[in-house]
Amino acid sequence: MQTDYFHHVRREIAPLLPMHAKCIVDVGCGIGATSAWLKSRYPDARTIGLEGNAAIRGELATNVDELHIVDLNGPLPEVGHPDLILFLDVLEHLLAPDKVLAGLARRLAPGGTVIVSLPNVAHLSVSFPLFVRGRFDYADAGILDRTHLHFFVRASAIALLNNAGLRVEKGVKSGFQGPRTRLIDFVTFGLLHDHLAKQYILSGVKMTSIGQGEIEWYMN
Repeated sequence: MQTDYFHHVRREIAPLLPMHAKCIVDVGCGIGATSAWLKSRYPDARTIGLEGNAAIRGELATNVDELHIVDLNGPLPEVGHPDLILFLDVLEHLLAPDKVLAGLARRLAPGGTVIVSLPNVAHLSVSFPLFVRGRFDYADAGILDRTHLHFFVRASAIALLNNAGLRVEKGVKSGFQGPRTRLIDFVTFGLLHDHLAKQYILSGVKMTSIGQGEIEWYMN
């Protein structure tokens, strides 16, 4: 796994963040760069990092209040009832992402938020070569990272959260910053949104009897 992956701060989740957070659990947090950034936004919050790579324990310890080096495919430690849980670029690597997500979602405090980011396998970089050549090739990073065990499109990403008892309220379609992507989006009148999004970043809350409704989307 690349070093910059562990150090990346996921500022694109900003539109999905709640007004307040007292306990933040960052699952697969790398060195905790995003947790440290969130600490600057929620200075009174307690940050808990769950990470599988023991080699980065030292650096992670400087960025979170509490850390656990743990197999994310196994039983997770007790984290209380957090009001913000992050699964950023992690669930697609796990054997049973639905079970891990549902297990932590059940611990979510009332009014709490879960933020999940998932790669979009319908992106043009995958779907176009598949259509033209009838094949795709795994890579060292990105949507077809060879360590990915699961692949998602918009509908299955939303379903993953719904099946974990979460209603998706907001989402970010990531990958629209480049001029070529913006041009394609403009000339196709937005009809290719689901083939231009590299990632779906979804914000979920506990499901109620209302069920899944309309999602407020942001572009990034």
